[in-house]
Amino acid sequence: MEKCYEILKERFCKDSLMALATVDEKGIPWVRTIDAIFYEDSFYTITYALSNKMKQIGHNAAVAISGEWFSGHAIAENLGHIKLEQNKEIADKLRCAFAAWYDNGHTNEEDPNTIILKMRLTDGILFSDGKKYELGGQK
Repeated sequence: MEKCYEILKERFCKDSLMALATVDEKGIPWVRTIDAIFYEDSFYTITYALSNKMKQIGHNAAVAISGEWFSGHAIAENLGHIKLEQNKEIADKLRCAFAAWYDNGHTNEEDPNTIILKMRLTDGILFSDGKKYELGGQK
């Protein structure tokens, strides 16, 4: 499992396009592409607290995430406004990773609804160099 985390860190420590799937209150699945980074045991992104994805996560925090020969499940958590003091470390990492587009008018840090979304992995499958790595409860 340690090797799996090493590969995840190497592959996703930068701005990475990932598919994020959620389920709404009627049980209907939704998927969208997000920019995310991997840090420690989780993927992180910046999003808007009033978005449909966050409404869906409010009903069911279990999500699926996929990108670049990795797929897995996670528990999503709203860490709150990007400028909260407790978010400083991860916010700095996100700003750096997303620097190419961060200040293009899409991200408004002054809006209290601009939040950090953490997706803590619970399980997953990763392929690298012809090998399959399993993380957590996958069989």
